[in-house]
Amino acid sequence: MNDTTTVDTSRLANDETNRLISSDKVEGTPVYNPKGERLGKVHHLMIDKYTGQVAYAVMSFGGFLGIGESYHPLPWKMLKYDTRLGGYVVDLDRNRLEGAPRYTSREIPNWDRSYTGQIDRYWMPPV
Repeated sequence: MNDTTTVDTSRLANDETNRLISSDKVEGTPVYNPKGERLGKVHHLMIDKYTGQVAYAVMSFGGFLGIGESYHPLPWKMLKYDTRLGGYVVDLDRNRLEGAPRYTSREIPNWDRSYTGQIDRYWMPPV
């Protein structure tokens, strides 16, 4: 019997650099407001198939053990990574977030232009 634990370190060096990060490391990352108050966490990312760019970070908010949780799509460019917090910071408060477009696991949206337009108009209204 071998009591030695083997750890695969090949992935550790390859899933993050100073400019790139693997999507599985982004999922679950906390999201804070500028005051450092935790708003939720990144649930998943929506990536534009044609440009390859991340379009939206879908943040999970509220609930307990996944029950009653809602998902709030935020334009990716709204999130700024803060190394001190170990998470993303968005310049908004809970009231603004609570009025934002959202969905639950029972009512998943159709990510068509109508829906993404609704998200964009809410977060980035025309000037």
